[in-house]
Amino acid sequence: MTLFGIDRLLADAELRRPLEGKRVALLAHPASVTRDLTHSLDALGAAGLRLSSAFGPQHGLKGDKQDNMMETPDETDARLGIPVFSLYGEVRRPSGQMMSTFDTILIDLQDLGCRIYTFVTTLLYVLEAAAEHGKSVWVLDRPNPAGRPVEGNLLQPGWESFVGAGPMVMRHGLTMGEMGHWFIRHFDLDVDYRVIAMDGWRPDEGLGFGWPEDRVWINPSPNAANLNMARAYAGTVMLEGATLSEGRGTTRPLELFGAPDLDARAVLTEMQRLAPEWLQGCKLREIFFEPTFHKHVHQLCAGLMIHAEGPFYDHQAFRPWRLQALAFKAIRRLTPDYPLWRDFPYEYEFAKLAIDVINGGPMLREWVDDATAEPGDLEAFAAPDESKWRQEIADLLLY
Repeated sequence: MTLFGIDRLLADAELRRPLEGKRVALLAHPASVTRDLTHSLDALGAAGLRLSSAFGPQHGLKGDKQDNMMETPDETDARLGIPVFSLYGEVRRPSGQMMSTFDTILIDLQDLGCRIYTFVTTLLYVLEAAAEHGKSVWVLDRPNPAGRPVEGNLLQPGWESFVGAGPMVMRHGLTMGEMGHWFIRHFDLDVDYRVIAMDGWRPDEGLGFGWPEDRVWINPSPNAANLNMARAYAGTVMLEGATLSEGRGTTRPLELFGAPDLDARAVLTEMQRLAPEWLQGCKLREIFFEPTFHKHVHQLCAGLMIHAEGPFYDHQAFRPWRLQALAFKAIRRLTPDYPLWRDFPYEYEFAKLAIDVINGGPMLREWVDDATAEPGDLEAFAAPDESKWRQEIADLLLY
């Protein structure tokens, strides 16, 4: 049986003892639930904690905001009568007034194990504010559903953003609790920090390889619908910076890609020709879809769906970042003038291309657009960063 941090905190009075008499805040979203699917805010209140405020990350405490840069206002919880502050509204860093409402903040966020997923950045911002205001931070740890494999280039200096909190790789392999330890060390933060660790999480074991088979999946954000999405996300998130649809407006967002003018079969054939080893660990299936909103709305799109699941999934072989990069490269090879990169404000970065913000630098886009660049060139850039990251986090792993 797998117990998450929230389950252990509720079951063990000794773990909760340091919170007695303290004003406690909770940073949470819809996936912040106990083993029996009670929301953590309700469960902690029922356990007798003195809840004084709550916080919601991107998409809100309720998880109702669909897309990027859709902000959530502050509100008051109707049942508890406490303020609920948005960390994706007027501010993304907690203000002094917000920090004054608690002594200890519990962070109970289900992450996806990807640098760009903004809950990681929110964790850093809370840690920095807690260090400044003398507050305590506890992470109630949860699984990294993508597991321990790491992939992608390190974010380059000067490319920090709300989707790039620091020099980490795209698929970072850490839990939120472990990431907090890395932030504290990397940024030299003086903060009272504690992780309520999980019990029984075995990230290297199947079938879930990161996600326990005995736990229900609940969307941590509106487009994170299942484990297949969580596994593919470190690659498919790059589609947010491309003109291709990532499947928003369908029932399987961020598990597929396509466009009305795409020859999906030709793209797959070219991917197989360029770097067949980057397609291992999953199955790509030709599909057609019509988004009900977002890019290419109400247009028939041809594309490919990624199946990193069932008999097609090999946890160690699957490399979603390389797979998606290869798809871009195949399109560029087949149609050199294809308008691949989307030029629009992305996560409050107005002067940089979204694909570069996502990747923490221009390297991947430049590799795709360079007609002379081969798969080995991307490998030569990313592999040393991945090795460096593995060494850097080795002593932080709690499981």
